[in-house]
Amino acid sequence: QFYSRNNGNALHTLFEKNKTNIHAKLKLPSSPSSSSSSSSSSSSSSSSTFSTKAAQSKSNGREAVTFLGLNNLSDNQGAVRRGRRVGRGIGSSKGKTCGKGHKGQKSRAGSGPSPFFEGGQTPFYKLIPKRGFKNNLAQPMVPVNVGTIQDYIDMGRLVINNNDNDEDYVLTMKDLVEAGITKNSSIKHGIKLLAKGRERLKTPFKIEISRASAGAIEAIENVGGEVTTVHYNKLALRALLKPHKFDIIPKRARPPPKLMQYYTDYDKRGYLSPDIQLKKLQKILGDADPASIVGDDRDHDDSKKDE
Repeated sequence: QFYSRNNGNALHTLFEKNKTNIHAKLKLPSSPSSSSSSSSSSSSSSSSTFSTKAAQSKSNGREAVTFLGLNNLSDNQGAVRRGRRVGRGIGSSKGKTCGKGHKGQKSRAGSGPSPFFEGGQTPFYKLIPKRGFKNNLAQPMVPVNVGTIQDYIDMGRLVINNNDNDEDYVLTMKDLVEAGITKNSSIKHGIKLLAKGRERLKTPFKIEISRASAGAIEAIENVGGEVTTVHYNKLALRALLKPHKFDIIPKRARPPPKLMQYYTDYDKRGYLSPDIQLKKLQKILGDADPASIVGDDRDHDDSKKDE
């Protein structure tokens, strides 16, 4: 009465186990048929228990774990679809005109109307007023901070004496490029020196740069350095950064009238300011007084005129 077609093996095994337990309690001899049946049922019970566990796991909503490997690596179902083959007859629903219809701009080969085309009415982007402008005369500079220069000096990548212990050695934009602070291709009009990181600056150095902020000039001069702003047009800038491309280095051009006020201002440390010119003259003449030499030249010119 315990036997059924679906779970007969499992029920039969359960019945045999209960039977042996009853015989052991009553101390009755077990029949040989029961012992033989128990040995045969033990082998079948292992397979039946596995099947029942799998069935239970599915019934509980759990599935067997499968690990990802090269043997089962594949796209998700429906991720890849075959493209529609057009022009293969009317039975394919995309034959003859291939779904493009008869004539018209959209049926032709090549691009169709612009995505901004609105059927002939004024498009939206023309209804919006224009704002701002582009300054074609602008000269954007590459920003370099004094703190960055100090960092490169500390790393030993920027040498401030040209390995000759020359105290009068002046850093240029070429030295900054060779140190890796910026790139040749980034410098279109020059470099501007800014004051970020001024609290870390401790090494005095002399530098010639296109532009410099007031904070950067003050920070460098406080540690004993010098800043001179120098104008470089495109030819002079190329000759400075890539001198190997010139057989003869061209003479540097003077700044245009719009920039002349900047480079003649001593507050900007312009190289054409009278104070900077006087300092250069004093270095050339040494201990001699420049005013006396200028005065002697004037007297010599006056004597020529008298003659």
